[in-house]
Amino acid sequence: MEIIDIDRIIEMCWEDRTPFDAIEYQFGLTEDEAIKIMRNNLKPKSFKVWRKRVSGRKTKHMELKDSNRFKSTHKRKL
Repeated sequence: MEIIDIDRIIEMCWEDRTPFDAIEYQFGLTEDEAIKIMRNNLKPKSFKVWRKRVSGRKTKHMELKDSNRFKSTHKRKL
C-alpha cells in the first residue's frame, strides 16, 4: 500500500462522518484492518484518543446509523 493511500485512510478514520464501510468500499479494508493501520501509524496517545472517540459512534458504524448513504447531510447546495 502506498503512503498516499495510508495518509488518506488515516484522514478518513479521523473524520467523524466517514463510516468504516466507506473506507472498506474505497480501499477494501475491514474495520479491523483500518484500526491496525491507525495503531501502526499514530503515536500511542493519539491512537488511544482516536479509539475512545470512535468507539460506538453512530457516524462511524453503518449498522448503527439509520441511513445507508456515505454522503454527509451537510452537503453544499450549488
